[in-house]
Amino acid sequence: MQTTAAAVTMVRDDAFFLERWVSYYGGMFGRENCYVVSHGGGDIVARVAQGCNILAIPGKTEKFDMLRWRLLNNLVGGLRQYFKYVVVGDVDEYVVIDPEAGMDLLGFLGRAPGRKVLTPLGLEVMHRVNEEVDPIAGPILGPRRFARVTYHYSKPCVIGAPAKISRGGHFSSFDELYTPDAMYLFHMKYCDLGQYGGVMDRRNEAVAVSGAKKGETGIGGHWFPEERGDDEALFRGIASKPVVRGFEMSQYRKKMHDGWSRRGEELWQFPRGEFEHLHEVPERFFGVV
Repeated sequence: MQTTAAAVTMVRDDAFFLERWVSYYGGMFGRENCYVVSHGGGDIVARVAQGCNILAIPGKTEKFDMLRWRLLNNLVGGLRQYFKYVVVGDVDEYVVIDPEAGMDLLGFLGRAPGRKVLTPLGLEVMHRVNEEVDPIAGPILGPRRFARVTYHYSKPCVIGAPAKISRGGHFSSFDELYTPDAMYLFHMKYCDLGQYGGVMDRRNEAVAVSGAKKGETGIGGHWFPEERGDDEALFRGIASKPVVRGFEMSQYRKKMHDGWSRRGEELWQFPRGEFEHLHEVPERFFGVV
């Protein structure tokens, strides 16, 4: 059982992304070093995450995000006593090392100095339905090859030092910014129109069954049908975004460092924002996740 890195996520009945999360992190870190919080304790999570450490909790939605990140903060803090780094995030988020570096995430963290919080550059993979017509049967990267840079998903999620993580995982209390050049966070929410619709359907159903009202849960408005919008119109908008040449990312990381500042009393931040243009993900990433 290696002690370099563990991975933590929380999920509810999302087989598509959980299968890929378990395959990626479990295949690299070992399933015994993967920790899955099962919101509601469903059979899907128990089946897909077999061999991982599964913590089943009640499926309540009241104050959902506040309670979720309170739990994740404490879980990460405990695991950090046993592992050099703990990677924490949503089930549709995958921290990846550029294959050009010649090593995977576990190898990278094994060589990295400890006692730091690492912040990968966020890349939001977006399904261009006009070009990418094949369904995703295995890995996501390859069938989907376009992404936009987003600071919202450039999360301080690789935890190797004492740190409080904010609700949503977007900020932390660690006062130094480390953004390794080879490290990316691929956010897959928009990687497939059909999968996006299925996730939104399940979220809409969950809040309907619970009877929760917006403002009571601490979750995004898109969980509620009245704020969801038109899925197909959203993806038509993605198809119309311009694609720029090249995969030079240093300028985006520079902006993060240039804008590094306090956020309130406890947290640190760089300016938020996302870019309208897309980059084409290089072929060397295909099949990684």
